[in-house]
Amino acid sequence: MKIIVDGFGGDNAPLAVIEGCAQAVEAYGVDIVLVGDEQKLEKVFEETGISKERVTIAHAPGVISMEDDPNKIVRDKSDVSMAVGLRMLKEGQGDAFVSAGNTGALVMASSTIVRRIKGIKRAALATQVPTRTGSYMLLDVGANVECRPEMLAQFGIMGSAYIQGLFDKQNPTVGLINIGTEEKKGPPLVTDAFAILKKAPVNFVGNVEARELNNGVCDVAVCDGFTGNIILKLTEGLAKTMMGMIKDALMGTTMGKVGGALIKPSLKSLMGKLDYTEYGGAPLLGLAKPVIKAHGSSDANAFKNAIRQAKIFYEEDVIGKTEAGIAQLKGIDIGDGEA
Repeated sequence: MKIIVDGFGGDNAPLAVIEGCAQAVEAYGVDIVLVGDEQKLEKVFEETGISKERVTIAHAPGVISMEDDPNKIVRDKSDVSMAVGLRMLKEGQGDAFVSAGNTGALVMASSTIVRRIKGIKRAALATQVPTRTGSYMLLDVGANVECRPEMLAQFGIMGSAYIQGLFDKQNPTVGLINIGTEEKKGPPLVTDAFAILKKAPVNFVGNVEARELNNGVCDVAVCDGFTGNIILKLTEGLAKTMMGMIKDALMGTTMGKVGGALIKPSLKSLMGKLDYTEYGGAPLLGLAKPVIKAHGSSDANAFKNAIRQAKIFYEEDVIGKTEAGIAQLKGIDIGDGEA
């Protein structure tokens, strides 16, 4: 299997990218095509002594920054590492693509270059969020600020297919995020999406409230990108704040410090569950080929795990499962909407 990796995407590129690629080769036995300025990449390999085994370089002189207009990657910056890598993916020169670069540019370029699965209205960014018993998949988390009901139903199908592949979990539960559990609660976007999801080929468990998400109420939680991004960032911020509060409480007294030493292994385990680097990245679901968006501040471990995600994405034929679900959705009457 060959994974194409954006060598200059993210805050810690290219060193963290190269380290992560080397670790992935050793851990998962994949071949890597590293896309970016060849001279600069070769220099890092030479200076660090990192192995180039099963790693090849595809030259791309340009880089799109986090501040650049996402439209530029298609219109003005076709030579950047992200665009070159996506074209290679489209042309079959690799099985999946990983980048920690500009999110807006990746969504725009992937939809334009790689294209969406036939019948998919919009690609969606999805991410794993920790719960008391494991994790749930939240989508969309920012690719689509405004959505239509049929798009939310498609998100449910896409997320269900991905969870089946990533965790080998049959018939995962799908919930629709709302301010209450009643079927008729919420704005038309949500009530209409509820009606479609009831008939869709997924294990739909109805509306779920945000306060129940981290208790594992569903395996896949569906919402528009505006709502999802707020939930994700609030969850990240709250987790960080709570860990800080626990640390402050333990370090505030002598007894607290003694107790802290006793529960240190448990706290380290908890911190591991909250560590985004262990999840690797966010799949961009709905595209015709696998694309993984790694966190902008990804370290080597995060890149390694993003490559693991890409490998599973391809091997488990998540795209084929999504296509099958979308084909079934087309036969559902959704009133004024369009599946």
